[in-house]
Order: sequence, then structure tokens, then C-alpha cells
Amino acid sequence: MNALDQLALALEDRGEHPVIRVGGSVSEIGFGHCRIKINLPLLKLGDRMQIEANDQRIDGEVVRIDGDGVILKPFDTRIEAGLGSLAYRVTAFDPRPCEAWKGRVIDALGRPIDGAGDLPKGPQPMPLDASPPPAMRRSRVDQPLKTGVKALDLFTPLCAAQRIGIFAGSGVGKSTLLSMLARCSGFDTVVVALVGERGREVREFLEGPIQESRARAVVVVATGDESPMMRRQAPKLAFAVAEYFRDQGQSVLLILDSVTRFAHAARDVALAAGEPPVARGYPPSVFGDLPRLLERAGPGLEGGGTITGIFSVLIDGDDHNDPVADSIRGTLDGHVVLDRAIADQGRYPAINLLGSISRLADLVWTPQQRELVRTLKSLIARFEDSRDLRLMGGYQAGTDPELDQAVALVPKIYAALRQDPSDPQSLDAFLDLANALRAG
Repeated sequence: MNALDQLALALEDRGEHPVIRVGGSVSEIGFGHCRIKINLPLLKLGDRMQIEANDQRIDGEVVRIDGDGVILKPFDTRIEAGLGSLAYRVTAFDPRPCEAWKGRVIDALGRPIDGAGDLPKGPQPMPLDASPPPAMRRSRVDQPLKTGVKALDLFTPLCAAQRIGIFAGSGVGKSTLLSMLARCSGFDTVVVALVGERGREVREFLEGPIQESRARAVVVVATGDESPMMRRQAPKLAFAVAEYFRDQGQSVLLILDSVTRFAHAARDVALAAGEPPVARGYPPSVFGDLPRLLERAGPGLEGGGTITGIFSVLIDGDDHNDPVADSIRGTLDGHVVLDRAIADQGRYPAINLLGSISRLADLVWTPQQRELVRTLKSLIARFEDSRDLRLMGGYQAGTDPELDQAVALVPKIYAALRQDPSDPQSLDAFLDLANALRAG
């Protein structure tokens, strides 16, 4: 926050406002953006401006500066301004979270949308574009985390402060799995960012499985009908809120659904600023924004709080080599793949056990558990590789003992891993699997 913003913020806190405003006028209007003719040396990328038109105030962000003025990307989907409308620089939006935010639902601009009254202000502003903690001062990740989802706790176990991605196409159960993970115990605060979701899904998510966590949750919502600026800012606000609670020494669970829609919004903003597309329509800045955002999750400074990040990644056309998915996969500490073929078989959660990986799994498994999981994965791989052979009738029991064992056990393993959001959480996935195999 620069000196001008600090002065404006101090005046606002005292109930005073500056008398003189410096700005310019609208000289060009395009679809979703406009040009402001202005000569203000202190103006920089990311600054906020406000257009006054038809007794309305339209907020926007500076996304490009050149010799003819600036490109302003409004937070509203429509631009009601006309040529010559006045535009002024305004104070940057820096949220001030506090404990009273828990249980509330807000939009990307920090405005409450749950009808529960105004949001109180915390003691200090939190920057939307904060830098992650220095690499050499971050604490180590070594505390196992029980998710309560049997397939994850067995094959891709997580640690507190880990960052994991849920990779799935549309309609494969991504949001359902996220709602199951939102019930994880052991967290002081849950922060959820719903980015680009359908409007009806917001209440379904809030009043569904996450209902039991609502008292300790802050939910940031930017639905699919809102502007790209709102969908781009919602994850940043969620991270700022999570970082506030992390700095208070709390253990925070951050759920972002989805990172892909953040990337889509960032692409729209970058194209409006004149950036050329380089990879399937994505400008270069998108691939810089993604790691800069995701690196903010994870362990905090030694002795402080942590942010455990669970991020959904929408795979366009079920193409796992999509440039956005590929970039995110290389940034996170593991990925869980949801497979449409598994969902078509009615097995939920539709986790591809062989294609999913947790890079911190060895910190969770005991040596015996590690060896057991390797054996189970070998059986599953053998079972899946022989599927065509068995369908053609080429398999005969007794000719291959390992395949016989796979055919006998793998269907029971699949049945034991089935889990609905209404099912109770698993307290010990290995014990549950052992009991299921004995019963079968």
C-alpha cells in the first residue's frame, strides 16, 4: 500500500474524505473494458479507479498503461458509462478479516451476500497479492492429515499444509469430493472459494455436507455469471483471508473450486490488456499468475500457522495435457485424478487409484502400510490390464496365480472404497479395508 492509499485510508477511518480528486475521462469503450484518458504519473498496474456515470459508480482495475492513457477492466459485467464520463483513482481494496468473518458468505469485493448484516473490520488490512513466506523460513510439512475419504487416506494420504489438486472433467464428482473433504477435522478455520460455479450450486454446497463446518468457515463466492474481474479476484480474497488466520497461528483448510476458472478469468483480463495468446489461447501472464497464487498456500513461518490447500482443476475435454492443468500439476504437492470411465461404472468417488499421487505419502505411511499399498496397486494394475482379456473369455482360473488373486480381491477393494457424502467419515481406512475384505 503506497502513501496515497495510506492517507486515504486514514481519512476514511476518521470519517473524512479528500476534497480534491485527480482523474480523467472515458475515451473509448469496448466489450468488458474501457480506456481512460489520464495523465497521472503515480498510477500503476493494479490500481483501482471509479467511473461516475448516470448517478452510478463503476469500480474497475487498471490492467494496462500506455501513452494514450490506461485500460480499465470493470468489476461489473456491463459498462453503463459513456464517452466523457469522469474517472478517478480510488483507494486500493485491502480486506480486513477478523474472527467475526467466520460463518459468513461474501463476494469477491468483500461484501456480505448472506443477509446477516455488515462485516466488521479487522485490525489490519491484508494484501490481495501477498508474497508467499520465504522458502528458507517456512516450516517443514510432516503432520499426517485424516481426510475421512477412504480412497485418499489409503492410496494418496495427505499432510497438513500440503497442496493437492483434484483433476476432473465436468460432471465426474469433483465438487462432491470437495464437499466431503470440507468436513475434515483438525482445522481451526475453513476458507472456501467458489469461483465460476452455477448459482444454484452455492446454496447446495453451503447447506449440504459443509453445513457442519459453517460456523468456522468463510465462503467467498463469484458465480459464473459475474465478470472475469470478480472471478479473478475471488481466489485472491480467499487467500488473503486464509493468510490472516494463518498469521494468527491457526491451522487453515483452503478449498478453491476451481483454479481453472480463475485461469479463464485471468486469460480474459490479459487479452483485454493486449497480451498475445501463446498456448491454446492463454497469454504468458496466466502461467505466471498460477504459481504465484498457489505458492501462497502451504506451511507458514516456523512456529506459526499453516494453510492446507485443496484445489479443483477442471480438465477441458478430459484432456489432462491441457496447458493450465499441466502447469498446476507441476506446482502442487500431488494430484488426485477423477476418471469419467470409473464414474460411468457407478463407483464414487471416481478416483483413478493408479493415476493419483501424493508427493508426501511416504511421510504418512508406515513401512508396512507402504508395502501393502504397493501390493494393492500391483493387483489393481494387473486387474485393469487384463480387462480386455477377461471380456473376450481368454482368462482361465488357475493358470496365473497373481491374476487369480487380482480377480478375487480387486472387485472387493473397489466395493470397500465406495463412499457417498452422506456416509460417515472413515477413522482408519486400512482397518476399514481389512474388515471389508474379511467380510467378503
